[in-house]
Amino acid sequence: MSKVSKHFLIVTFAIMAICWGTCMICSFNNLSLETDYFLFVPYLLGGWSPTIASYIVLKKNDRVKDFKEWLKNVFDIKHSIASYLLVVVLSVIYVLPQCIVAGYEKGAPLYVIIVLIPVMLLGGGLEEAGWRYILQPELEKRCSYFVATLIVSIIWWLWHLPLFYISGTGQEGKSYIAFGFGVLGMAFALACVRKCTDSVWLCVLLHCIVNASGGVYEINDSVLGNAVMAGIMIVITLFIVYLNDKKKMFR
Repeated sequence: MSKVSKHFLIVTFAIMAICWGTCMICSFNNLSLETDYFLFVPYLLGGWSPTIASYIVLKKNDRVKDFKEWLKNVFDIKHSIASYLLVVVLSVIYVLPQCIVAGYEKGAPLYVIIVLIPVMLLGGGLEEAGWRYILQPELEKRCSYFVATLIVSIIWWLWHLPLFYISGTGQEGKSYIAFGFGVLGMAFALACVRKCTDSVWLCVLLHCIVNASGGVYEINDSVLGNAVMAGIMIVITLFIVYLNDKKKMFR
């Protein structure tokens, strides 16, 4: 693992541990995000830990010269229609198998996804400024694409663990194993986008769309549903990456 990726993980997990650790301690003392709104400060800062760490580490290691350049690299919105279609297709592949296998409750109208996407920039999307901007490509310098993606998915899964012990989060009371399969499928989807398009922004967008879809399709918590989705996602994304290596379809 490179110096940059090690530094990124140390800063990310340090911020997460302090912020979400505070929320956990408060939860153990009967405080909840649903009623004690001051907890949203450490809760949100913990969620932004990969984003914060991204700028700190890239600036310290002279990968970006200032915040403006960092923003430009994260929000690289000029890409082909095919690249944007890839994001849409992978978001459907993420949601559809879970809906079919696990079942779901219909929530808000479908168009609400568009409204929620900007909100989800702060509700998960900007994590990609760390996980897929730094960690995924840095690991691919040391090991294969497949192994790098597996490692990222495990680290990403472990990073989420405190959320299952914080009162008032969406993860509270749900299966950590089912969530792990969800993370695995999502990690391969995002790695595919990063590999095929070389874009951080498109990873951010995919993350936002998937998170926003939770307001429209309230999928039942299911190990099987998430495992089926992950298996399908891995096979399809590996095939897409293989084709792109041959034909360069998205650049």
